[in-house]
Amino acid sequence: MLYTVSAGGLLLLATMFLYWVLASNLTREDHQFLADKVHVLRGILRDHPQDRDALEEEVQLEVAAHQYTTYYIRILYEGGSTLLETPGMADVLPAAVFPVPTGARARPGDGTQWRSHDGRAYHLLAAWAEVGQADDAQRLLQLGLDVSRHEGLLTTYRRTLALVLGVGIVCAAGAAIIVARQGMRPLAEITHAAQRITATQLHERIGPVRWPTELTALATTFDAMLTRLEDAFARLSQFSVDLAHELRTPINNLMGEAEVALARTRTPDAYQQLLGSSLEEYAKLSRMIDSLLFLARAESPQTYVERTLLDARQELEALREFYEAMAEEHEVEIRCEGHALVYADPILFRRAVSNLLSNALHYTPHGGTVTLSVTPTDDHTITVRVGDTGVGIAPEHLPKIFDRFYRVDPARSQRYPGMGLGLAIVKSIMELHGGMVTAQSVPRQGTTITLQFHLPAEARR
Repeated sequence: MLYTVSAGGLLLLATMFLYWVLASNLTREDHQFLADKVHVLRGILRDHPQDRDALEEEVQLEVAAHQYTTYYIRILYEGGSTLLETPGMADVLPAAVFPVPTGARARPGDGTQWRSHDGRAYHLLAAWAEVGQADDAQRLLQLGLDVSRHEGLLTTYRRTLALVLGVGIVCAAGAAIIVARQGMRPLAEITHAAQRITATQLHERIGPVRWPTELTALATTFDAMLTRLEDAFARLSQFSVDLAHELRTPINNLMGEAEVALARTRTPDAYQQLLGSSLEEYAKLSRMIDSLLFLARAESPQTYVERTLLDARQELEALREFYEAMAEEHEVEIRCEGHALVYADPILFRRAVSNLLSNALHYTPHGGTVTLSVTPTDDHTITVRVGDTGVGIAPEHLPKIFDRFYRVDPARSQRYPGMGLGLAIVKSIMELHGGMVTAQSVPRQGTTITLQFHLPAEARR
């Protein structure tokens, strides 16, 4: 509809302009024709005032000689009596219908249009002319040109333009339908391709190759969205599997212990031992649920982090003292280095570093070292590193260690029976702070986890 209306509007403007140009040209030609006659008559009256034959030839014979152009000339004395006129002019064009004449030395005016009783149209012109060189007398010239043929031409032209306009609008509508269908066909194909994509076929892609330039960006963006959805869906599916596996182990342990206890009567000490073992499993489930709840709250867009300026070195020293007993038990030395202020939530900052420090202590062999360092950078970023001289992580595992429930290998899991949520919590904490966490590791040499906190402008003062 918009295309048709636009094309119709342009056609209407074009036809109106063409009609105006034709009408203007015809009117100008009519006026120039009469103005030329005025110039000729003025020349005769000025140069040959006594040559009546020349006037009669111009007024009567010249008019009769034109076969397709009908015009009339009347010459009047100053008193209003007729000197000469084209035969029959008195019956067609009375003297009273002519416009006010222009001066003898002035250019002829634009004239006027007049329609007779029989419906014929005339272009009328009136002007004064000087007689002789003495300028002692003047004659009034009245000229009328029959323009009925021009009006007929304009009428035919209007009808033709109306026909062209109607046909043009119909053709524009047809072209609009074809263009719209052709233009919308790729979008319809994209729609059909998108409809084929389901939860089990997230690997399907639209592809940007065969689409028009205008839709290539849409197809590329849609494919990028599908990639993100596929990745998120895969992570969610894996998370569900891992969660079920992690929950199944303690529940199976609890059920097994209960079945054994109910198989026969036990002593109070046996029941007490059973309850103690069950309590450990309950504590593990409680920690897992707490961690999962924290991760769920961290991913919520409504979660607000109360950040403040912290002395990072002081926080690291406090954590070092807290884990000193565990470090002595593992015969691992903890070092603190650097000074800087970090803009972070105190509780979340301690939890992130605590998770990293706890991992480092468990995976660092006896005699090893864990280093906590804080370093300011030139781009107003505070870098906190937790490095160890432990067993390290193979390169193929590094991109996945921050996923939930991900564990590098069963041997490490047996040595440290964690839940695989510690590093995922660290990543969520950094995302809440608008920072990032990265890992570098060399097998059998150690691992370094880097936390980058941005220092906003209001915190630099």
